[in-house]
Amino acid sequence: MSTASPSLQRRLKPRHLNMIAIGGSIGTGLFVASGATVATAGPGGALAAYALIGLMVYFLMTSLGEMAAYQPVSGSFSIYGSRFVEDGFGFALGWNYWYNWAVTIAAELVAAQLVMGFWFPEVPGLIWSALFLALMFLLNAVSVRGFGESEFWFALIKVATVVVFIGLGLAAILGIFSGIEPPGLSVFTQGEAPFVGGLQAMVGVAMIAGFSFQGTELIGIAAGESENPRKNVPIAIRQVFWRILMFYVLAIFVIGMLIPYTDPRLLQNDATDVSVSPFTLLFERAGLAFAASLMNAVILSAVLSAGTSGMYASTRMLHSLAEQGKAPRLFARVSRNGVPRNALLATTAVGALCFFTSLVGDKALYGWLLNTSGMCGFIAWLGIAVSHYRFRQGYLAQGRRLEDLPYRAKLFPFGPLLAFALCLVITLGQNYAALFGPHGVDWLGLAATYISLPLFLAVWLGYRCKHRSRLVKLKDMDVSPSGD
Repeated sequence: MSTASPSLQRRLKPRHLNMIAIGGSIGTGLFVASGATVATAGPGGALAAYALIGLMVYFLMTSLGEMAAYQPVSGSFSIYGSRFVEDGFGFALGWNYWYNWAVTIAAELVAAQLVMGFWFPEVPGLIWSALFLALMFLLNAVSVRGFGESEFWFALIKVATVVVFIGLGLAAILGIFSGIEPPGLSVFTQGEAPFVGGLQAMVGVAMIAGFSFQGTELIGIAAGESENPRKNVPIAIRQVFWRILMFYVLAIFVIGMLIPYTDPRLLQNDATDVSVSPFTLLFERAGLAFAASLMNAVILSAVLSAGTSGMYASTRMLHSLAEQGKAPRLFARVSRNGVPRNALLATTAVGALCFFTSLVGDKALYGWLLNTSGMCGFIAWLGIAVSHYRFRQGYLAQGRRLEDLPYRAKLFPFGPLLAFALCLVITLGQNYAALFGPHGVDWLGLAATYISLPLFLAVWLGYRCKHRSRLVKLKDMDVSPSGD
């Protein structure tokens, strides 16, 4: 067991780790928003943007993999930030990540209301939120193995859907599927395609791609409860990233080859309307009359998967903060089956914020919740890049050998530096259009998008001032191995 979390149980198998990372990053961003990216930047622009963000995420994943395989702890980002950068930095990263996923639970529950409204428009949305919140809680309360199994099957549904979509699409492109006329390059290059809207459109799509890939870092949280993390974490890091990138790039390629970027249905960027999903459009053209219902079921599984994973990640982060003395000690307690019940209850209570949707309208609150939490994921990624850069410096400064690392990130220091730079550009450019609106600066939009940045800095600097924490010196870093 990990010395940082001695009462958690290492019961996640390699297949659980793989599917946790895949399940955390394949959702409505691929199933619905992918169509809007092709419509915005053209098929070539969308492909280029996803490939660029994929490269950034690759370096972030390898950075995380090096640290998580060497020191597998449940509160990875917070602990790495404290050990390798500065104690206040780790404190702020931990609370930032807890907030990110705790609010994401609420956002996913609101999405569940909207998805269930497709089948049962007369049933009040609050009923669905209550049912799904209870289900997410139970899946996390049983044991970490129970969470791993549920996430494995949720993710398997999504993976199967993507594989079928890509298979049908490639068959149609190659002319071996009789239901769809092979278009050649006519769709991919029609009009202004393959690149539409110039650099500005590609930047906008890159931001959407960044949100879509969020969740891959869940493997760092799960490493603290993984069987034999020194062996299994590197395997998962190597396999999962390429699978996710393949799913996204091939899916965008299929959409760009078969559905014109000018198709008005792609322009309807409504993440709650499954009828405009490019997956639905292709399945309908393939003769599947029940395509909309099928995709609605898949999107529902994606929502439940994201919510359940979010509850797991935020619960473990809160537990880790409590063990470090950076949250109330009651959240450090765990049950006999290795679940931090108090942290789980607190996180579930925050997820219950979705019940307030009846007061302001579900879609309005859904947008606000996504905007305020979305930036937090990018802050966590920035923290991974900074922590890894400092870890490698301290590791070598103390005379340790790279050959002793169970997993070594490629192209250091270029990798984390490039990932940091790209992530910073995307973070600061989230809503730059709000500065140049037709009616002047959109202050409400800027506040909703960027509020997480000043909050993170305030928490970090406030802790630093109160506890007089300073940058950890390279010779003083805790770079000893742990977790076998």
